[in-house]
Amino acid sequence: MEFRILGPLVVLGDDGPLKLGGPKQHAVLAHLIIRANRVVPAGLLIDGLWGDEPPETARNTLQTYVYRLRKVLGDGRMEAGSGGYLLYAEPNEIDAGRFEALVREAKGSMLSDPRAALAALDESLALWRGDALADLSEEPSLRGEIARLEELRLAATEHRIATELAMGSHTTVVSELEVLTRPVTRSASVCGRA
Repeated sequence: MEFRILGPLVVLGDDGPLKLGGPKQHAVLAHLIIRANRVVPAGLLIDGLWGDEPPETARNTLQTYVYRLRKVLGDGRMEAGSGGYLLYAEPNEIDAGRFEALVREAKGSMLSDPRAALAALDESLALWRGDALADLSEEPSLRGEIARLEELRLAATEHRIATELAMGSHTTVVSELEVLTRPVTRSASVCGRA
């Protein structure tokens, strides 16, 4: 199984993407993936889903979301206990975990083996399919993790560019820097000047 959060939330099973339910159920799963192999308190999930004024049925609704996710993910992936829920996942099953491991590996070899560092950085950045948790970017409780992942992505891009420059690949980097530094333009219709 593969849990992808470096783009829209997707879980791949043996037969392809799994059907994960609606936005709130997606948000529950995102919280569990971010905190994989640790108990996530039910109160934290309720606060994350409904904010300061959860409905009276919030706990029951959360239990329903978890029940449905357990059915989708299969036996042994999730459990309830200690006032919360736990998702079991190996580090290599979560794309964000693989990304961070590859970036650490690259940083460790930048001075001694820049080619290996560059390969690891390229591999790490290739895991990205868009903005982190793009389909859940409006969930306030996930914004901190989204920002953290996006900062790590930017830092990895900077390290990759610095490594290429150190290896003398100036011309390769110029076009990429132009794209990265190009100002964002809005069309007239987006700005309300149609």
